[in-house]
Amino acid sequence: MTEDDAIDVLICGAGAAGLTLAIDLARRGVSFRLIEKMDDPFRGSRGKGIQPRTLEVFEDLGIVDKIAASGGYYPHQREYHGDGSVKDVALVEACEPVPSEPYGMPLLVPQFLTEGAMRERLAELGHAPELGCALVGFEQDGQGVTARLASGGEEQTIRASYLVGTDGGRSFVRQALAIGFPGKTLGVRAIVADVTLTGLSRDVWHRFNEGSMETQISFCPLVEEGSFQLQGPVPLEGDIDLSAEGLTALTAERTGRTDIIIQSVSWASAFNMNARLADSYRVGRVFLAGDAAHTHPPTGGQGLNTSVQDAYNLGWKLAAVLSGAPETLLDSYEEERRPIAASMLGLATRLLEDMKRGDLRRGREVRQLDIGYPGSSLSLEEPQRQTRILAGNRAPDALLKGAAGQPARLFDLFKGPHWTLLEFEVETVPVKSRKGLHIHSIGQGGDLSDNEHRFRDTYEVAPGDRILVRPDGYVGAIVSQGDVAALEAYLHDVGLKTRTTAKR
Repeated sequence: MTEDDAIDVLICGAGAAGLTLAIDLARRGVSFRLIEKMDDPFRGSRGKGIQPRTLEVFEDLGIVDKIAASGGYYPHQREYHGDGSVKDVALVEACEPVPSEPYGMPLLVPQFLTEGAMRERLAELGHAPELGCALVGFEQDGQGVTARLASGGEEQTIRASYLVGTDGGRSFVRQALAIGFPGKTLGVRAIVADVTLTGLSRDVWHRFNEGSMETQISFCPLVEEGSFQLQGPVPLEGDIDLSAEGLTALTAERTGRTDIIIQSVSWASAFNMNARLADSYRVGRVFLAGDAAHTHPPTGGQGLNTSVQDAYNLGWKLAAVLSGAPETLLDSYEEERRPIAASMLGLATRLLEDMKRGDLRRGREVRQLDIGYPGSSLSLEEPQRQTRILAGNRAPDALLKGAAGQPARLFDLFKGPHWTLLEFEVETVPVKSRKGLHIHSIGQGGDLSDNEHRFRDTYEVAPGDRILVRPDGYVGAIVSQGDVAALEAYLHDVGLKTRTTAKR
């Protein structure tokens, strides 16, 4: 092993979190390896709910349209009652998109298709997961991590500046670090299976015996013709027959119908629901993200989304530190993301209790649009504001017009690995330009106009205000006309330093 063999980041686990991190690092030019101990990609539908905030992340990563093409909106749920009556209800509260929130509704996309689109995007950037490659040991020091990898019966040792464990609920990385994973088993065991069947229509999500944790069973139509995701609680102990014949028998027992025939099973799992949160997300140069850091019950569709957003938060910070930003920037990862996971665990657990009572409905709280970091050390306001949009909040979209006359959407300006500074009718000393910062002037003589006041009203800004948007789409700083020095200091502290002109 030589210094030339060293990489910046080793990512262990090629699920949604690992793929998100890999895509983000790839577009930033950071060297990495993405390893996965399984020989084949995950092929189940398990994490099928893609929330609006995650769709915004996927837009930035360049895959939102492919993701949307792989699925659709949640169908209504058809509840079958014991007296033979049925009732169709909306499982997801309707919410139309608005200019500030372009994705109003979650999408239903089987997890294997989401991850497939992510692997395609990673391939476009010149990378691929290394399947059948396991992390079997590692040590760290002040300069990096020495890791041992096993693949094809052989071992190799590599050197990385950082290691990120995105290797699931049974994380080898977390266990090797001896990080506690407290929480509880929720007393619910369930099956989930991808099946083809006959006897049910594909226009609704069929649910029998809702509210019963002994006899409930549901069938959610997936994108492939004839394919459904079968779900239902099962006894805490004992073997479960997950064959087509076994699931057909279970279906008949719980529905009282013999016309629903499971023809094939492409993937199936029986699992105990847990709610657990790692005591720490970081030990030195090793980090946890995704299910390695938190496990959720599936109610509410929060697990995959929270995992993607972990990686989206961590990626730009790793890249910044590798490019010379202070190491302390990485402390903000756990500071920002661990409280979010704690909140999402509480939400998913409450929704599980609702499901037990037969009252599972999903409103705005699951869409993750209101998640933010207002108390973060990376959130600056000068002076303090009493408005809807504060430092640490998600940066909303808005439609402006470019000086050349074409529509200009804020999300298009944010897209990419850079920071974005929006200056609203600023007439004072300009902020110094630097690599990694895109500056846009809004108002008279600027490159953008806000004649219909969409930006002003959405962000509640006054002339002279500057809005700094982080690479992950959250507001980093809001400063008024006279606080340029505070903004310059903030930019320096996150690694956006001005370049001095070299003397001849």
